Amino acid sequence: MPPKAANKKAAAPKAAAPKKAANATKKDAETTKKPAAKPAAKKEATTNGATAASKKRKLAEEESEVDESEAEEPAKVEKPAPKKNTKKAAEPAVKKTKTTTAAAPKKKAAAAEETEDESKAAKPVKKAAAKKAEPKKTAAAKKAEPKKTAAAKKADAKPVADSKKRKSSEEETEDEKPKAKKSKTDKAEVDSQATESAKATESADEEPAAVKPAKPTKKAAVAAPKPPPAHPHKIGKKINTAPTQILDVYVFGEGSSGELGLGSKKLDGKKIVDVKRPRLNPKLDAKDVGVVQIACGGMHVASLTKDNKILTWGVNDQGALGRDTNWDGGLRDADAEEEEDDEDDSGINPHESTPTALDAAQFAPDAKFTQVVASDSATFALTEDGRVYGWGTFRSSDGILGFTDKIQIQKTPAYLPTLKNITALAAGSNHILALDDKGVVVAWGCGQQNQLGRRIIERNKLSSLIPQSMGLPKNKVDRIACGSYHSFALGKDGAVWAWGLNNFAETGIEMGAGEDDAVVLRPTIVESLKNYKIKQIAGGEHHSLACTEDGKLLTWGRLDGHQVGIPVEELDAESVIKDESNNPRILSKPTAVEDIAKCVYVAAGVDNNFAIDGKGEAHSWGFSANYQTGQGTTEDIETPTTIDNTAVRGKKLVFAGAGGQFSILGGVADVPKVNGFAPQPATGGFRPVF
Repeated sequence: MPPKAANKKAAAPKAAAPKKAANATKKDAETTKKPAAKPAAKKEATTNGATAASKKRKLAEEESEVDESEAEEPAKVEKPAPKKNTKKAAEPAVKKTKTTTAAAPKKKAAAAEETEDESKAAKPVKKAAAKKAEPKKTAAAKKAEPKKTAAAKKADAKPVADSKKRKSSEEETEDEKPKAKKSKTDKAEVDSQATESAKATESADEEPAAVKPAKPTKKAAVAAPKPPPAHPHKIGKKINTAPTQILDVYVFGEGSSGELGLGSKKLDGKKIVDVKRPRLNPKLDAKDVGVVQIACGGMHVASLTKDNKILTWGVNDQGALGRDTNWDGGLRDADAEEEEDDEDDSGINPHESTPTALDAAQFAPDAKFTQVVASDSATFALTEDGRVYGWGTFRSSDGILGFTDKIQIQKTPAYLPTLKNITALAAGSNHILALDDKGVVVAWGCGQQNQLGRRIIERNKLSSLIPQSMGLPKNKVDRIACGSYHSFALGKDGAVWAWGLNNFAETGIEMGAGEDDAVVLRPTIVESLKNYKIKQIAGGEHHSLACTEDGKLLTWGRLDGHQVGIPVEELDAESVIKDESNNPRILSKPTAVEDIAKCVYVAAGVDNNFAIDGKGEAHSWGFSANYQTGQGTTEDIETPTTIDNTAVRGKKLVFAGAGGQFSILGGVADVPKVNGFAPQPATGGFRPVF
């Protein structure tokens, strides 16, 4: 087969210059045979095309036996024609043979058999001989193919240039030469008809070759609009109600990464970091901005406003803010460092430290938001029709885990199509719970501590990023909450389920408490809470707290940092678990804190807590190294202590939230509310207050 292709290649231009053939030397014939052997490989690849002209080939071969000497001579003539365009002719020759080898009629079976071994040898020789032409072929091909496939410009230009040269070298050598054949002999007429029919198939073959690049470019053109829009859905039936009680926002804590949302410059001569006591944030003014809900992440914050905007501020390292915060400032003169305290500019990124609204174009038109939640490195927003948007990423003990199983970091809001009819969201450090209108709870994120309520296999750990339900009874759950690494679900009948990390009995379940890496694998009824009607529940890193319908404050879990708010000596000895050094470490059972008369709201930080009483006063306790208790000290606060300063004194506080090293309080602003809804726990969504 290969020698036939070689001879066919030589036969195609047979009648192009019959007179010049006499002047060609045997070396020319040999050299033409050698490059002609290249098409043999292509011929093998296109043997199917050869069958299309098999009948014509047999006729041509029978006729070519009579004129065999002439067939050899034009083969010698082929060289001068490529020599004029060796660089480009080499390239058309490659593609030409795809069809001309299939259609070229003038190949002699005898010559094919004689040169069969010769062409095999010709292949390596051809490689050597074609080293000059082949690089140009490959270079041209490489340029042609990438330019076809990658760049539409070059794909258009190169195929045009190549096709022009191809068609000039193929149509001129194949169209003009058959014409010469017509004027020469009848056999040439038969040949020209065959070659013309070959050209028909050749052009059909070559056009796809030229179109092939167009296909990728078409795909690329289709791929441009292909990325799904940020709002691929229509607004559905309203199932959630947006909060509208406008809040005065008070911030305190360390804030060196912009978590307090005070901007980057001093305000009224006051520092914007290390805020020891609650300070009203002027950048979240009740009249101008109108914040109605707040969610604290590890080092960032998200909030909703009265006019349906989502504001974010704080650390944006993994896209937690959902917007671009690039900033080229912050450089200081080393000589001016001594005067740093006197300068107005703190050096904090103003794009991160200033509350800024997300682009509404990222969401569906007319989408109305009802809740935002924040984890350590991600943020999620819930709409009136039960849709969910999110951005940022989840982290595991190994580093970044991903935002979904296909996206590592989502820098702008993305619609999550699998979540529908959601009524509430809750966020842990690196996991999220969602509750739908049928009482089904789904979870996703990092599941290394079983906080998702299902077992995650390490080799398939990205499956944890796909929202899935767990073993909770349907139509029973109406509230959800998260600690850092554990989760809660509250039933309509007052039952409480818990699961996740439990080495400090943070779930309220004694099983495994005190053991390293103890976990509650699946949602389990918290028996120790059966005697209470839980109104709201919140989780810290290794502890939890709740308030009951009758105003009791309950705490449990780790206690060596005063997380439970009760002096150790006052605790029931049977409920206290000590470590190997006989130091009290864990309060294994929910225990009432007597210092709060009527608790209506609770919030948990990493190791600090807040409780708001019926009078609207806030109380804090626990770890205070970064002023996150709002008590103006870095000393731990052992028991619930009222937060009192000029900013919040006399204000009715209804919200508290805690991040890693900062905290936020929300008070009823002196502006009219719209629909009588007031904020409820950030972990469990918003519920109407009747």
